[in-house]
Amino acid sequence: MNAHKISEGIFAIHANITTDDLFEGIWPIPHGVTLNSYLVKGEKSALIDLAKEWEGSIGQFEKQLGSAQSSFESLDYLILNHLEPDHTAFVTEIRKRNPNVEIISTPKGIAMVKKFFKITENLREVKTGDSLDLGGGKVLEFYETPNIHWPETMMCYERTEKVLFSCDAFGSYGKLGERLFDDEFNESEHQFYEKESLRYYSNIVASFSTFVKRALEKLGGLEVKVIAPSHGIVWRKNPAEIIERYARYAGYNTGSPCEKEICIIWGSMYGYTKVGLDAVISGIEEMNIPYTIHRVPNTDSSFVLADAYKASGLVLAMPTYEYKMFPPMAHVLDLFQRKHFINKKVLRIGSWGWVGGAKKEYDQRIDSMKWTSIESVEWQGVPSEDDLALLKQRGKELAGLIM
Repeated sequence: MNAHKISEGIFAIHANITTDDLFEGIWPIPHGVTLNSYLVKGEKSALIDLAKEWEGSIGQFEKQLGSAQSSFESLDYLILNHLEPDHTAFVTEIRKRNPNVEIISTPKGIAMVKKFFKITENLREVKTGDSLDLGGGKVLEFYETPNIHWPETMMCYERTEKVLFSCDAFGSYGKLGERLFDDEFNESEHQFYEKESLRYYSNIVASFSTFVKRALEKLGGLEVKVIAPSHGIVWRKNPAEIIERYARYAGYNTGSPCEKEICIIWGSMYGYTKVGLDAVISGIEEMNIPYTIHRVPNTDSSFVLADAYKASGLVLAMPTYEYKMFPPMAHVLDLFQRKHFINKKVLRIGSWGWVGGAKKEYDQRIDSMKWTSIESVEWQGVPSEDDLALLKQRGKELAGLIM
């Protein structure tokens, strides 16, 4: 595979990763992921972002650099927008191969280069407003965008070609193969990558939505013709689409409306909670509100987060387990707290065996999330006809709040 030319002197270098590894050691990537870096060549050359050795990624990078008449050894600058190891781990090997390459990052980024990788020479700190003239009409401008999603993060903007190198912002799961640009994918493929970008955002970025909004405001004055993230599609035809998408995602947990739908998350030990949930679902369906449904722990929390993040309403169906919540559901609620899933409209239901207790723990867990809660429904063992009627009514009540 050759490097993908973005414009004269600017190339995308990417590796397709297919692995059973978990992204960040947590999140499944059944459809893989891309690692993107970018070569900018003027009179001097700079590589923006890097990679770790992962499923042959460095070999893929080396081949593509060669196709653009470059190499790790010939670089003048290595720009690190973000120090997470999936974008930096190969830096120690590059420094061995190319002792003179100058490493550029924010002050916090340079501090991490020193502490993470024990590199102390040929380092340059940059801040918002600083620039790097590569000659030949290529000028890189730097913009600090902290906490998207680490404190040291920045973005680069190539002034002449108007390319924004955004690192983890505007990224997505899903490997791309030999195509890379938004105009190379059809509508159904874009629908797939939109789902993967939402899942990526809900898993990786949602905790930092306030900072995403600040970055969008800071960069709002730039004329951007291409958005070049470190994971996923490079947007050259319609960069406004991914900008709008991220603005919408950032609003889901910062006060803007979520989608008019319900995410149902359930777990059941012996089926009694599921019987009650079916009654709730019948009430929701009568109100014609769309819903998604996930069983835990059968469905990985990565996918639960994506649907729950965008939904206005939640149904949480769980039995009591050892006087507390069903543990897989407790894990989901912990993630909701970490990712700031606020202002949801929520119904909690569940059965219990010899004694209840889930409600007490649940109420403590949700106290900080500003949820509008419909009164919970709990029952012992098999739900009665009265229980089922009440559960159906609660489903209709929740749907009514979403309409």
